[in-house]
Amino acid sequence: MTESDLRDAICAHGRLLYGRGYCVGSAGNISVRVADGYLMTPTNSCLGRLEAGRISKLDPSWRHVSGDPPSKEVFMHRAVLRSRPEAGAVVHLHSTHATAISCLVPPGDPAPPIPMLTPYFVMRVGRSLPVLPYWRPGDAAMEPAIAEAAKGARAMLLGNHGPVVSGRTLDDAVWAAEELEEAAKLALMLRGLPGLRALDAAQVDDLLRTFSA
Repeated sequence: MTESDLRDAICAHGRLLYGRGYCVGSAGNISVRVADGYLMTPTNSCLGRLEAGRISKLDPSWRHVSGDPPSKEVFMHRAVLRSRPEAGAVVHLHSTHATAISCLVPPGDPAPPIPMLTPYFVMRVGRSLPVLPYWRPGDAAMEPAIAEAAKGARAMLLGNHGPVVSGRTLDDAVWAAEELEEAAKLALMLRGLPGLRALDAAQVDDLLRTFSA
């Protein structure tokens, strides 16, 4: 895709995510890797009303070069994209159910925060979903922890804040973020009910072998 195509795609995905209630007001941000740097949603922008020409452009060193100033959480995207060279995009949302999970599960808990309930959750998000501690939004002190978590996980939950999800392409990152939100919704609906049937280890292994890119 050309840079122009990617700018249009960021706007289109932003409208869809906002329309589904996965972010409100000026919450959430999106970044995409391009040949000569990065595109990012601007600070204090609404994902439902993005304008392609105002998308922030950053150079390979993450310096702002054109468009509106980038999100104050630029360090979050930098941490993930530096740790995952195969990733082409990052999506950060405040989607309700994933954020609820981030408020329920203590950071560092060895148990998976969301059970492996559906194949598409495994296929799009993977086996690992770390939950990080809480930091104030915009606090760059969280960058090292995000970078470390991203080395082994496509997605993570920021404590009391929301999900950060990466993908090989912008489509992949958005679809994974949507799948994560639906899995979180299912997990909360089924929480504490008897007879919960999650995928077993062999089924998870089979999915990851079959559908790994």
